[in-house]
Amino acid sequence: MNPASASSTSIDRPGGLPATVGRSSPSQAHTLVARTTPVDAVGLEERAAALAKRSIKRESKLAALDLAVRCVDLTTLEGADTPGKVVAMCAKAVRPDPTDPSIPSVAAVCIYPELVPVAAGQLSGSGVRVASVAGAFPSGLGPLDARLQEIRQAVAFGADEVDIVLNRSAFLSGRYRHAFEEIAASKEACGPAHLKVILEVGELGSYDAVRRASVLAMAAGADFIKTSTGKIASGSSLPAALCMLEAARDFFHETGERIGVKVAGGIRQSKQAIQYLVLVHETLGPAWMTPDRFRLGASTLLNDVLMQIRKERTGAYQGLDYFTID
Repeated sequence: MNPASASSTSIDRPGGLPATVGRSSPSQAHTLVARTTPVDAVGLEERAAALAKRSIKRESKLAALDLAVRCVDLTTLEGADTPGKVVAMCAKAVRPDPTDPSIPSVAAVCIYPELVPVAAGQLSGSGVRVASVAGAFPSGLGPLDARLQEIRQAVAFGADEVDIVLNRSAFLSGRYRHAFEEIAASKEACGPAHLKVILEVGELGSYDAVRRASVLAMAAGADFIKTSTGKIASGSSLPAALCMLEAARDFFHETGERIGVKVAGGIRQSKQAIQYLVLVHETLGPAWMTPDRFRLGASTLLNDVLMQIRKERTGAYQGLDYFTID
């Protein structure tokens, strides 16, 4: 596949799906998936473990913590979410530590579609993006028309980014064309908004499947590939994230397209955030060390990062009650 094949392609597709797809046609995507290189699981896990042990100097650690803040998608995805909670979260997203103006804003807030208008109003002009889950999150199942309408509605409400979930039922049963076409249709439904495709790596069963799913989602038009919904016991892991990062690297080499990666699910400590940043730097390089191409999806991580920044600067930890609750 070359850069020319990354352009939008018009095809006839069954099931009433729109005719415009993302970077590849379904047949091209099927070929890409079919010839995906098998993953050396032992080597992958050893490399992830080795990179996780990298030590960094104090100055570099402060820079990494600052970048971690800027890459956070501050998230609340609970049935009990209220407009008041979203207003408070938006204030924290813009000024994570009100006593320290040197702390940057986070990348985005991530919420359910119903609360997008609240977040959009609060964040207007702040530079913090509004991300919404949609498309029958977290299962990714349900009538396709309803899923696409939910995506369109989220964007109409003011979402800058939409996080959907790969149809694992289709993918795991080998119906790659079906899974591809759903992602391509979702990309079209997003209009100007960016599309993040959640693979739910804990349900895919192998690193080979994670790599195939990554390739399929990128070929279908995803702007980001994402590890997990955070709604199952097995969330993100360093080896699974490394597998996705390597897929993004190889996809770039083949197509010239830079696809972002988002890790989410169980990321609560600044140490974990730094480990993921090391993986990104060593696999994809400085061009991906930006919120435009890397995200950390989390609800409680931000406070731990703020505590670590304060500790690095002053030598003393602040208690959790020093910072506002996410």
